[in-house]
Amino acid sequence: MSTGNEIERERSESEDEPQIFSALLTPHRSLNRTGFLAVMLFLSVVSFATGLAFLLKGAWPVLGFFSLDVLVIWWAFRANFRTARAREEITVTTSELRVRRISHRGQVAEWTFNPLWVRLDMEVDEDFGIEHLYLISRGHQIQVARFLGPEEKASFYKGLVEALNAARRGPTYNPLR
Repeated sequence: MSTGNEIERERSESEDEPQIFSALLTPHRSLNRTGFLAVMLFLSVVSFATGLAFLLKGAWPVLGFFSLDVLVIWWAFRANFRTARAREEITVTTSELRVRRISHRGQVAEWTFNPLWVRLDMEVDEDFGIEHLYLISRGHQIQVARFLGPEEKASFYKGLVEALNAARRGPTYNPLR
């Protein structure tokens, strides 16, 4: 009779393994919260001043349209910040390669591969560089590092290949530990 603890035991054993490679990939956002507040304050002041000038000339509906513009820009920034919560976690140990993808809505998708069977493939454009990176294992293919630019993907590719090669060599024995 099974107690149902086998999965937990397997996970705790893999968590005790030293990580060969670990990466947390997030979308790049160049505007932080302070910059967002500065941009919105600037747009609000300019829109209000311009709308007030039109109001004094008798074109009172223009003030409402300027307010609507500020509201739409604020909504667009908020949607952009919301999508920035997405992330991808990739870890490699001697016995597994784990990809954990968390969407901006908090939905989690997780894949676990044996690093001995994983192949890393890429699509390269002559002008642009690396466009897509794929992990391929036993007929399954998933795209990784979607948030990165071409140069960052090349660096990530190099690091992941080195980690997979280290995992294929197996654990090293350190008598001092």
